[in-house]
Amino acid sequence: MPRLWSVLRVRRSLTLAGWAVLIAALVGCGAKPTGTSGDASSTGSGGAGAPASEAPTTGAADKKPIEIVWWHAMSGPLGEAVNALVDEFNKTHSDIQVKAVFQGNYDEELTKLKAALGTKNAPHLVQVYEIGSRFMLDSGAVEPMQTWIDRDHFDTSDFEENILGYYTFDGKLYSMPFNTSNPILYYNKNLFREAGLDPDKPPRTFEEVAAAAKKLTKDGRYGASFAIYGWFMEQFFANQGALLVNNGNGRDGLATESLLNDEAGVKTLTWWKGMIDDGSMLNLGRKTSDTQQAFAAGKVAMTLDSTAALRGILNAVGDKFEVGTGFLPRPADAKDGGVIIGGASLWMLKDKPEEEKKAAWEFIKFVVSPTMQALWHVKTGYFPVTKAAYDEAIVQENMQKYPQFKTAVDQLHATKLSRATQGAVIGVFPEARQITERAMEEALSGKKPIQAALDQAAKEITEKIQQYNRSIGK
Repeated sequence: MPRLWSVLRVRRSLTLAGWAVLIAALVGCGAKPTGTSGDASSTGSGGAGAPASEAPTTGAADKKPIEIVWWHAMSGPLGEAVNALVDEFNKTHSDIQVKAVFQGNYDEELTKLKAALGTKNAPHLVQVYEIGSRFMLDSGAVEPMQTWIDRDHFDTSDFEENILGYYTFDGKLYSMPFNTSNPILYYNKNLFREAGLDPDKPPRTFEEVAAAAKKLTKDGRYGASFAIYGWFMEQFFANQGALLVNNGNGRDGLATESLLNDEAGVKTLTWWKGMIDDGSMLNLGRKTSDTQQAFAAGKVAMTLDSTAALRGILNAVGDKFEVGTGFLPRPADAKDGGVIIGGASLWMLKDKPEEEKKAAWEFIKFVVSPTMQALWHVKTGYFPVTKAAYDEAIVQENMQKYPQFKTAVDQLHATKLSRATQGAVIGVFPEARQITERAMEEALSGKKPIQAALDQAAKEITEKIQQYNRSIGK
């Protein structure tokens, strides 16, 4: 099968500096801005390259290229990276032209999609965050990726199993992973040294984090600060091997009940609140941007954030101190578990002409090829979805420059795929996350006892799940 595009035939020897020049040229010369707002993430054939278009045949110049509309939620530098991918595809595929359209953040984009389904305004491809998966499945509007994988004999054996696992339902891959991340612990190595802690041995358990936080708290500094973010709560469940909803996290059948008030939830908030109560944890509320700023300023020694935030955090810290990274902590007695992937995937809508869906599939193969995933990873900090991308020179050089990212890769590979780590799928996930965050606030502030706050939240989430199930006739 032909390689991606001729200019990248020597990609393995291309340096990071060389890629930077190429990226700048792509963004500056061909990519048109599609929107401006905050980061929406804040939050292969043979596993190889996608085929380049064949040289036009006689008369091909007179044929109008197929236009594919792709809705996405990436803005700022992420949007520029999206535009660079699209621009390069368009330059190397004369018979297909992709139009990337920024539609706001993930929530805004999904709202617009719901209004467009069944109309001529619907796109061919749409980027949907992971918690929108249940809605997409139930919409009846999607063409499973498995259809094209099987038809094209497309080899996914080189893809990351834990990334594919999230978007696989009933043995079929329904959407193509695109931008993926997981949460890690960030810590200030300088403050660890001052406190007599090993800067190369980050705490791995709830108990170790609590003990370290106490030692790190002094002179107006706090040991830690974690944003009150529902995604973190979901991750702490998975890291204990616990289900967030019943029926195998909604994967063995439609979920009908929230398990937020089970032992995993109580244990997590008891640990978290204990640090707030003893003064070693600074509670800054729901915004991860607030904890990022406090960490970069040296006000807190440990925080949690997405792997996709790594580059931004390192840039904000600069040379003020050395940043360390560690696995997401879990209770010392937790036997199984791991992290759930976050981010988003690409969904194909089925109500389009076959020729246009085939063209959309060509674009999908292009963006998940190792070369393009290497470029995407270096520009954004998201995981490559294929293992072969780590062999690319640009990724290896980037890993040397940012060794902290290896923690995220190791954590992904250490995670065993299970119903817990595949993540929950419910049709009301955005609402459930908001309810969870309210319960976290009530418990951590002492407004309600932990069990009572989680019981009420679980009851409300269960009611919303059941209402949703009735709305789709199930």
